[in-house]
Amino acid sequence: MLNKIFSIITFLFFSLLIAVMLHSCANMAAPTGGPYDVDPPVVISASPGFNSLNAYPQRVEIEFNENIKIESPTEKVIITPPQIAMPIIRSIGKKAVVEFNDELQPNTTYTIDFTDAIVDNNENNPIENFVYSFSTGDQLDTLSISGRVLNAEDLEPQPGVYVGIHSNFDDTVFTNVPFERISRTNSRGDFTVRGMSPGKYRVFALTDVNRDYKYDNPQEALAFLDSIVSPSTMMDVRQDTIFLDSLTIDTIKTVNYTRFLPDNLVLRSFLSDFQRRYLQRNERPVENRLNILFSAPTEMPEFSLIEPEVLEYDWYVTERSINNDTISLWITDSLIYKQDTIRMEIKYLETDTLNQNVLITDTISFNFRRQASSGQSRQAERESQDSLIQFLRINSNVQSSFELFNPIRIEFDQPVVEFDSSYVELSIQVDSLYKNVPFRMLADSINPRRFTIRPRWEPGGRYMIKIDSAAVFSHYGLWNDSFEQSFTVKPLDQYGNLQISISGLPEGKQAFVQLLNSSDKPFRKSDVKANVARFQDLPPGDAYARLIIDENGDGKWTTGNYEEGRQPEDVFYYNGKFVIRAYSDHLEEWNINSAPLIRQKPLEITINKPEERRQRNPNLDRDRQQQQQQNRQSSPIPGMGRGF
Repeated sequence: MLNKIFSIITFLFFSLLIAVMLHSCANMAAPTGGPYDVDPPVVISASPGFNSLNAYPQRVEIEFNENIKIESPTEKVIITPPQIAMPIIRSIGKKAVVEFNDELQPNTTYTIDFTDAIVDNNENNPIENFVYSFSTGDQLDTLSISGRVLNAEDLEPQPGVYVGIHSNFDDTVFTNVPFERISRTNSRGDFTVRGMSPGKYRVFALTDVNRDYKYDNPQEALAFLDSIVSPSTMMDVRQDTIFLDSLTIDTIKTVNYTRFLPDNLVLRSFLSDFQRRYLQRNERPVENRLNILFSAPTEMPEFSLIEPEVLEYDWYVTERSINNDTISLWITDSLIYKQDTIRMEIKYLETDTLNQNVLITDTISFNFRRQASSGQSRQAERESQDSLIQFLRINSNVQSSFELFNPIRIEFDQPVVEFDSSYVELSIQVDSLYKNVPFRMLADSINPRRFTIRPRWEPGGRYMIKIDSAAVFSHYGLWNDSFEQSFTVKPLDQYGNLQISISGLPEGKQAFVQLLNSSDKPFRKSDVKANVARFQDLPPGDAYARLIIDENGDGKWTTGNYEEGRQPEDVFYYNGKFVIRAYSDHLEEWNINSAPLIRQKPLEITINKPEERRQRNPNLDRDRQQQQQQNRQSSPIPGMGRGF
């Protein structure tokens, strides 16, 4: 009996053990797959072969050692000479395939610059700067030029811009003939035009929105070099560093190489001051205001009412933007603004198909839909309005702590009949009393609702501004409520002063300096006099600076014009920042040529910051180091592949 019980227990034990083992096998962990693939694809072969001569392929195939992808081929892959009919660019397994749709030109070097578009299929490791070339003639052109494209106004690197060359120096070639060879800037604004033959060339840059490789649209940003470029080569040396790992240097080698020149071209991109003019829209947001909006700065239009018909010309007050692209007509005649429909004849400049501005006569309508209401609701509305007085609102920039260099700005929400300094009382506290102070008051030249008050501030003074109630009336019968506000002007010990001595200026040229905030926006300006720019009463903090060579003396940066052969005005950045401290005088020196133009703008205020090399996997650096360490500690296994 005991033997039988022992046999049963033994059987149950082994059965349980086998079940546990089977369960463990059924729940196997996923294989690790070995170390991460950190290497880009490797070229195995190409058809036609690299640098083939007398080749007329309609299809190019490049084979790699693993499956690949081509990322954003229409953007990243640059084929030169430029193709009007876009080639078909795709990946098939381990192959990159390019099929031409344009007829190939004789005796021409063709270059396919893949940049970093080709990546492996697993970890997306890119092949950097991968270029394939062939020639339809018996000679392969190998010269190249390189440089960077910057925005002319703020020296921002310009990515995605086409750079092209012409050997014909006629000024109309850029506007009528596609580029002979092209490149496209990367994230840093850098470009390289490859496959050039010896000769002389003009160099251009173009955003090319319609992709015809010529400047035929004034809305395209462009750049052009005044000088003629001749590509050449020279032997040079460079220092190559070999690392054991990401931190440890193994050796530094001196390498001889062929340097292609010029390699430091700088193209300053700009939009022409030409802008297509047309009437964008007209609207009537409220019954007594008509808005007319144009697509670009223009001259003041002429207009007259058709419906209702009026003989007088004082039925409106004009408010406009500084360039007349937005115009508001405040209707002051109630017989007009009570009309549901107002029709107007207007004469304005419009750009025709030949890019010429011509005078257009048009008729436009302004409609205002009023909500229908019953007699009882209208009576209730009138009683509600009688019980609630509506005042003419006054807005100002006055705050309890006021900047020493700021004027007071006052703006009403409707145009007023009259407003001058007699309506305003500005006083400063002396002991326990307030004493009136003199000031100048200026009406805005383009906005009839805005006024500026400019006193001579006493640093640290406590002030009060008053406007009596019912002192100001709008054209619509509203009057102001009383306005009173006290404030303190900041004392001098909360400001610093800055004086910049500037060298390297072109002789006889006017210039001015703008101080910039951390967003690259100007907040103060000073003309350069006797090579010095002075700024007083600056708030503490960091300030950046740029200098503009004011060729036309208009006090602002002026863009270029290709038709006139005029470059945009030169801009320089201080390669650093000024740290302004309170109650301090700062004396600084600035040589505007101390650094190349491409390295002047501080990275902190550069918007198009250079992209770092893509790290597809967040653990890539760590795993790369671990893999290198394992490779040093163990010999490779024969026949072992690179993974799946």
